[in-house]
Amino acid sequence: MDYMVKMEKITKEFSGIPALQDVDFNLLPGEVHVLLGENGAGKSTLMKILCGIYEPTEGSIIIQGNKFSKVTPKVAASNGIGIIYQELSVIDDLSIAENIFVGKIPTKKTFGISTVDYEYMKTTTTNLLERVGLNRRPDEIVGELSISEKQQVEIAKALAADTKVLVMDEPTSSLTDGEIEKLFEIIRQLKSEGVGIVYISHKLKEIKIIGDRITILKDGTFVATKDLATTEIDELITLMVGRELQSRYLTKNQSHSGKNEVVFEVKNLTRKDEKVKDISFQLKKGEILGFAGLIGSGRTELMNAIVGSDPMKTGEITLNGKSLNLKNPYDAVKNKIAYITENRRETGFFPNFGIWKNISISNLINDSKFGGLSGLVKKTQEMEWAEQQKKNLSIKCSSVHQNITELSGGNQQKVIIGRWLAAGSSLFIFDEPTRGIDVGAKSDIYKIMRDLADNGKGVLVVSSELPELLAICDRIAVFQEGKLNGILTSDEATEEKIMAKATS
Repeated sequence: MDYMVKMEKITKEFSGIPALQDVDFNLLPGEVHVLLGENGAGKSTLMKILCGIYEPTEGSIIIQGNKFSKVTPKVAASNGIGIIYQELSVIDDLSIAENIFVGKIPTKKTFGISTVDYEYMKTTTTNLLERVGLNRRPDEIVGELSISEKQQVEIAKALAADTKVLVMDEPTSSLTDGEIEKLFEIIRQLKSEGVGIVYISHKLKEIKIIGDRITILKDGTFVATKDLATTEIDELITLMVGRELQSRYLTKNQSHSGKNEVVFEVKNLTRKDEKVKDISFQLKKGEILGFAGLIGSGRTELMNAIVGSDPMKTGEITLNGKSLNLKNPYDAVKNKIAYITENRRETGFFPNFGIWKNISISNLINDSKFGGLSGLVKKTQEMEWAEQQKKNLSIKCSSVHQNITELSGGNQQKVIIGRWLAAGSSLFIFDEPTRGIDVGAKSDIYKIMRDLADNGKGVLVVSSELPELLAICDRIAVFQEGKLNGILTSDEATEEKIMAKATS
């Protein structure tokens, strides 16, 4: 069988600690080969070895029949291997054409002088955009594009380099259903052209739709390679996490009608920019309240107003009977409000800090005085907080001194949650809490949310994944165009009813 890529007995160690052990992986022309495993299973490490970012400790790599003991980024590129990371690498301030040709700007001779060949860039970019189905001009600035359009630019950039093997890391984590279908159309077109695609995703339903074969990794070791057409989702979960997972995370007494104690209330909230208008709701003790709606419907915009990131025009906010006047996120922290944002890499953690500092920072802010000018250093206490949360949340790390960027997505999210637990927060706002996280880590985070609610904490959850909201929420508030279009109980809520309210 003529494989485009064949990786044999790949082992990778970091400071003597194995991240991969004797892993085999192969890719055929024109197939989508899914790479599945819990966060920290070694998927990204394996692909970074293929792309030349990491050098394997042991093993060999065969690309288009050529055998290598290691691959450099230059060798990978020259052999047609490209990668699109979950955190897109486009440059917002440049045009689409400039992004596609960054680092390899074409030139031509004009009167003996080398000048940029803008006409070639424009023509080539136009053809590439047509190929990936992006109806934009080459001179449009990338910062003005949506996330899905930026992803199409990344694909066009890879195709410009004559990519034969394309690695896609969590490509749908920030896309709507319509945008996902558009991406799948591009993938099918690439398959028909003989491009081999390595597809990393935790969304099991979409894996079944788009994938041909699947390789499962667990704790850095090879588990199995399966034909997706004949493998059920439940079997994939068991192979990946080694156990069956709970599907519902509601309390045993699902009805909260008898629990009238209100822990959090919003009355007639309207933002100054009117992206959300006249929003009112109550959160009862012991329940999780979810927020559904299409992208841009106002869910995140509401949460940003609640925590003081964006100004309100009108409205009242009450937490445990106390009226709050939150002018900024600092006020929110001081008033025991936790916000786990939708983009943990940009707004969730401090990439230059270790785990211990990321966990302790909010508690220090609580104890600080004079707007944070004093009280921000208590190292012994900080280490105790961090060790406690590492134990409570089962954070997988070598030590709390490890940099947070070295952790898997699920463990990064646990560190962020641990920060707010250490700070003794009363209200927890989760915005897309399991984006880019495997099903095993999702299960852990769902249990954390339920434990918080059962222990009297307020829990609000914004999610674009309807099965997630249905699994964990006691009630679901549905947004449409900046307004609240109704609240459904767990007993009456279905995906169809939610979407009807979100689009009616």
